[in-house]
Amino acid sequence: MIPPIANNFVAGESPAEALEHVEDLNERGVSAILNLLGEHYEERPPADEDAAAYENLVRDIDQSGLDACISVKPSQIGLDVGDDVFAENLTDIAAAADEHDVFTWVDMEDHETTDATLDVYEDLTTEYGGGVGVCVQANLKRTEEDLERLADLPGKVRLVKGAYDEPKAVAYKDKARVNEAYRNYLRYMFREFDDGVAVGSHDPEMISLARDLHEEFGTDYEVQMLMGVRDDAQYELAADGVEVWQYIPYGNKWFSYFYRRAMERKENMLFALRAVLGR
Repeated sequence: MIPPIANNFVAGESPAEALEHVEDLNERGVSAILNLLGEHYEERPPADEDAAAYENLVRDIDQSGLDACISVKPSQIGLDVGDDVFAENLTDIAAAADEHDVFTWVDMEDHETTDATLDVYEDLTTEYGGGVGVCVQANLKRTEEDLERLADLPGKVRLVKGAYDEPKAVAYKDKARVNEAYRNYLRYMFREFDDGVAVGSHDPEMISLARDLHEEFGTDYEVQMLMGVRDDAQYELAADGVEVWQYIPYGNKWFSYFYRRAMERKENMLFALRAVLGR
């Protein structure tokens, strides 16, 4: 059972609990991105098991009629076992999702997985007419070239700042430099992308910039935020007509995820402490 403090960041252990949270969100005008917690499996059985769980999840989403999609981590479905295992499992998930009209996001992990992730993504988003999206990270120095590669493909791209502790040789380490890169990449995406831009950020400055760029270029966009982080801002944006999606983790591997969320930013920890104290 997930304790109340972690419930702010994780929507239960079962798909049913996660979908119950989605129902509440939808009533507030916010859509949902569901992620079954799990990553870095070094053997095939757990990777296959989670892949099958995603296939079941898209059926549940379809039957529920809720406004939700899924997001999958490559290392969760076999990338650490082998590129071929990852490709096979993601292909099965994308096929099931397409059958049930559920969008599939592919999360991005550390820089060593980027090429394998983009290669499979390119094949699948082309095959399914843009029904698959991918995440790219502004802190990686390679992202400008990756965006140029992705610009002419169908499917949406989620831009995040990047949460992995990458080597200086491949990533910008200074916060101001990462923010500069994010702004530059966002401008490029609004100018060059036709199938929509996903702004993966809690930063009010970046969200405001996205509004301005939408007015300038007319490109569709959505804002994506994590469950438990600036929830009130999510509801306010949705009420103001912005398309908002909340990234919602669930599953029994909740502890490590909650710990990362609580520790990575001071305001997250303060939020968690307030929840414990009932204030």
